[in-house]
Amino acid sequence: MSADWTGPAWLLVLACTGALACVALVRRPCRRWFGAESAFVLWGLPPLAMVASLLPHAPAASGGALSGMAWVVVSAADAWPRAQGAPIPWQDALAWAWWLGAATSLARAAVAQGRFRRRLLDAVPYAGSNLPWPVLRATTADTGPALVGAWHPRIVVPADFAARYSNDEQALILAHEAMHARRRDGWWSLLAQLIASLFWFHPLAWWALGALRRDQELACDAAVLREHGDCRRRYARAMLKTPAAMHALPVGCSWSSRHPLTERIAMLKLPLPGSARRLAGAFASFAFALAMGGVAYAATAPGASTMQHPSIAGREYQLDMQLSVTRDDAQADHAQRTKVALCMAPGETATVSTHDQRIDAITRPANEGRLDIDLVLHGSAGAAPAHLRLQGRVGQPLAASGELPASASRYLLEVTPRQGCPARATAAAIAARPVTAKMQGVAARKAASMIAAQAGFVLVNPEVLDEREVTLHFDQVSAASAMQLVADADGAQAIFDGARVHFEPKPPETAR
Repeated sequence: MSADWTGPAWLLVLACTGALACVALVRRPCRRWFGAESAFVLWGLPPLAMVASLLPHAPAASGGALSGMAWVVVSAADAWPRAQGAPIPWQDALAWAWWLGAATSLARAAVAQGRFRRRLLDAVPYAGSNLPWPVLRATTADTGPALVGAWHPRIVVPADFAARYSNDEQALILAHEAMHARRRDGWWSLLAQLIASLFWFHPLAWWALGALRRDQELACDAAVLREHGDCRRRYARAMLKTPAAMHALPVGCSWSSRHPLTERIAMLKLPLPGSARRLAGAFASFAFALAMGGVAYAATAPGASTMQHPSIAGREYQLDMQLSVTRDDAQADHAQRTKVALCMAPGETATVSTHDQRIDAITRPANEGRLDIDLVLHGSAGAAPAHLRLQGRVGQPLAASGELPASASRYLLEVTPRQGCPARATAAAIAARPVTAKMQGVAARKAASMIAAQAGFVLVNPEVLDEREVTLHFDQVSAASAMQLVADADGAQAIFDGARVHFEPKPPETAR
């Protein structure tokens, strides 16, 4: 696992928390104004907000001279021992804890679901129904009525169904469970259980699981009453004859759920909203969920945070990066190591190329004095890049590791964000460093190497310079000017990228 998972996970937690808090505030007023059926639409907000928080945004446009400035401090390819027994980063430990908790929660739900389904092994078809869904009669009196499952829902009635309930009450109970099937409530139960398991550490998620089931039952009750007219008294009697559920049913809807019976009975006494008010409520709930999803999407846009820490907002940053690339083969126990410093303005993209890799970086201020750093690591041509996200404070070392795309190599990227751009001052000092040398009949390539050794330049491609001899005398000449004079004498031009020097042949008309 690499450290790039923490950003999306944190966005998911924030989106889920905000959406559930909104639903908790408006579900009761919405039920009172527009009815239980319209209020249940609000439960589409949490999954919508979580999906919206992870949608990709258009990359920030580069609008300043600071964008893309790369200052290379050290570049080296050397043999060094591969790390043995490296400590597990805290992000990886947190990820394992998260997924272990989620797996445990899902396993518990699966066991409860399996325990309920095992009670149906000896169930037989119930003859008194013509519903499009299978109706089974259990062998015990405390199993059902319930709708079981999501993919292939089945309605289950207790063994004493015909004896306990009157004919009218039986018809209402079957209509209730059939309404659950028509509304796809089994899928809602499955989705709610998955989200609660994913956020097993979040108390609000477990409250929401119970609240959704209560609203689900109220919405189903309202739909049955709307379709069957004046049957409130018979409906209430059927509720009172059904004992509280004794067996958990994570994926399904039980008539005898743990829903407070008093709340369901109280709802039966209220007048049902008319079709116009019900449709208006459904539209309002859907619009509210859509608007909140848009807010979640906008809140995660680059530079969208309005609560940036005053000490880091609107400034320039430098990323001190060390990239170590290790080949995954038994014959090569060494790594290629490159150190670079990358300067950029907030929200703008900077790029640096190191050997066979290219790194794109965007740094954004976040809350509480933290930084969000998005990195794209490009490997061989045509291979999909690796996307990383790091979060931390200025001066805090961060790390990410993984496999290079389409390569048999692994990388370890260590990043330390800094305020301002100290590397610029270093590069300017190198360029202005005075050089004193007398070169009589020295090859151009050797002359450039001598100047680089005195000043501290890194020659990226000295092979562009040939072996023609140059005669130059420097007395306290700036290193940048001396390097350019050597290149001119060889018919080339020097291009300075911070402390790095590239050589390019001059066009024929310029070289004369």
